[in-house]
Amino acid sequence: MLFSDISILTPDFTIQEHQYVAVKGNAICYVGDTPPEQDCGPLYDGKGKLLLPGLVNTHSHSPMTLLRGYAENLPLDRWLNEKVFPFEDRIQGEDAYYAVLLSIAEMLRTGTTSFSDMYFFSENVARAVGESGIKCNFSRSIVSFAEGSIGDLPGFQESEAIFRDYHHAFNGRFLVDMSLHAEYTNQVSIMEQFAQVAKDHNLQVQIHLSETQKEHQECKQRHNGLTPAQVFAKAGVLDQPTVAAHCVWVEEGDMELMAEKGVTVATCPASNLKLGSGICNLPMLLQKGVKVAIGTDSAASNNNLNLWKELYLAALLPKGITHDATAITPAQVLEMATAQGYAAQGRTDCGKILPGYRADLVVLSLSGPHMTPSTNLLNNLIYAASGYDTLLTMVDGKVLYENGEYPTIDLERVKYEVSRRTRRIIREVNQG
Repeated sequence: MLFSDISILTPDFTIQEHQYVAVKGNAICYVGDTPPEQDCGPLYDGKGKLLLPGLVNTHSHSPMTLLRGYAENLPLDRWLNEKVFPFEDRIQGEDAYYAVLLSIAEMLRTGTTSFSDMYFFSENVARAVGESGIKCNFSRSIVSFAEGSIGDLPGFQESEAIFRDYHHAFNGRFLVDMSLHAEYTNQVSIMEQFAQVAKDHNLQVQIHLSETQKEHQECKQRHNGLTPAQVFAKAGVLDQPTVAAHCVWVEEGDMELMAEKGVTVATCPASNLKLGSGICNLPMLLQKGVKVAIGTDSAASNNNLNLWKELYLAALLPKGITHDATAITPAQVLEMATAQGYAAQGRTDCGKILPGYRADLVVLSLSGPHMTPSTNLLNNLIYAASGYDTLLTMVDGKVLYENGEYPTIDLERVKYEVSRRTRRIIREVNQG
């Protein structure tokens, strides 16, 4: 495909108009201000449109789309114990498969080309990713409430199986990470064993970190003043490349430690607001040199997977908490959602519109009334654009969404199945 006469978001996060971008196989093969000499296949008219790298959702729980709108107006601990855990106990593999497909459809529709997931039902997630064509870094979350051998934990056994059977599957679109759910759901001895296995496999790590004040303070009480970040670091968990979700209550010393360890924070502003957890201090994280990417968390706590809403909040909230309108720029937020997101996944050949990079691309319409006038397109992208301005989503050179059509997903069937299965699970919960 040749994107013709289209505006592009450049690697330095400026807008360049009247460009030509050619895709061959799974990669970008040409970028220039004149058409390439070689034949590049079908022509895509780019007038009035913007081409940008695909967005990366660096923290999600995709099967939890089943719970959209189900657990509301509760703080995190009650939200989990009273609503989420009883529901999750009744989810079956095929339920998860359809829920993941629905999550993927929503992400593709709003310009997300890769996501990082932390859940269970590993094979069902892999199946949905394989069929749909999207990219995913998946981790089977491990929980341990008693001392012992990590090898005896069902979650770890499933993690090892998915690593053995699916790491680098589907031409590298599916990567396996390792995950510890959180400090408060794991024993230190298990953390230490986990860290050694992650090192042996040379895998990236996903964790929840200091999401709530209660979590953060109770950890300090349990561990003689050590914060969750310090506990994880002492156990060796942060020695591998780590994505730490939330980080609402991390302290200044935690930030310095995370910068030293190369940890990437996956900020999830909507979920943190909705559950009353607080607001992540992005300006201080950036000032301390911590890498930041953006996630939605699950549809159960958001309630959508439209990453553009998170970009909007990630740009506005820092200004509110610091009383500084210059606290963060649109370019910084776009970098978090694209290049930083892919870097957090270890996908170093993605996230930029340059020859040789993977063709993970999104086309946005610039013609809507909310995008007019365009005195500064970067500002419009963050403060005015919608994920539903997406006209086309491409992953590895393959179009997965275009103008309401999904070549790889039967959306009506998926919506029917998810609705039917959610009703069944709620009925089972209510029956006890």
